[in-house]
Amino acid sequence: MVKAYELRGLPKEELLKTLAENRKTLADLHVAKVTGGAASKIAKIKQVRKSIARVLTVHNQQQKEGIRKAAAGSKFVSKDLRVKTTRAMRRALTKEQRGKKTLK
Repeated sequence: MVKAYELRGLPKEELLKTLAENRKTLADLHVAKVTGGAASKIAKIKQVRKSIARVLTVHNQQQKEGIRKAAAGSKFVSKDLRVKTTRAMRRALTKEQRGKKTLK
């Protein structure tokens, strides 16, 4: 089992290589499950799936961080970097706007 902090130090190519290896392992384990493989192999499926998820998470975080660095200082923020609050909260007045609003 690979820890996320260990994966964060790896370059993109290594991450993708690890991902491919994990996916191949998972496919082999699925074949073993269908053909009546050992219980230890069937139990390993969950660990491999979690490892794949960790690798993908770290890869996506690195990609997003790269996009953030590239977009730093630009006039507009791309949609995937914007705040993900609820729709109502995004449309609500800001604190500054609420302060300017006069009472009835």
